[in-house]
Amino acid sequence: MRRYLTIAMMLVIGIGIYTSWNRTIGDDRETSWFKSTTVDFGIVVSDVEKSVAFYRDVLGLKETSTFDVSSEIATDAGLTKGESLSVHVMQLGNAATATKVKLMQIEGSTPAKQDTSYINSTLGMSYMTLHVTDVSKVLKNAEKHGVKAIAKGPADISRGSGNKMVLAIVRDPDGNLVELVGPLN
Repeated sequence: MRRYLTIAMMLVIGIGIYTSWNRTIGDDRETSWFKSTTVDFGIVVSDVEKSVAFYRDVLGLKETSTFDVSSEIATDAGLTKGESLSVHVMQLGNAATATKVKLMQIEGSTPAKQDTSYINSTLGMSYMTLHVTDVSKVLKNAEKHGVKAIAKGPADISRGSGNKMVLAIVRDPDGNLVELVGPLN
């Protein structure tokens, strides 16, 4: 009996130490050099006005600002081969930590189009995911703007859980994949 009690006590102490250590390590990694846990990203587009309209009118992001990057800064930073750029910042929500999508069209540049047929068609960033409160509401709004879900439409990803969750994918004006995840009300 004493042996089982000793083993049980060692197990509890070991789990406590591991949990404490793991939490500390996780906290250190999370805050070591990141100012924010939000990731913002940029998308080079062929028609910035069409793309702003898509992300604003179809997906509901808000255009919060625009800014220009001079050719000198763009070159020095390694962004372009000498072209300046104008950036339209689209934001998902109003929170300080809201994700920002930076849309840019670079005048005088004709970038190669990525193969976005499927997520594994090209290496690199393949799609973005938006977690929504009602996929059907977003899809109805998208259809009003001529945008339809690809493939068979919403796919059930509930996996037997009590909450019905679906996944639907739409494409932006340049064919980039936008994944919508949420309930289908």
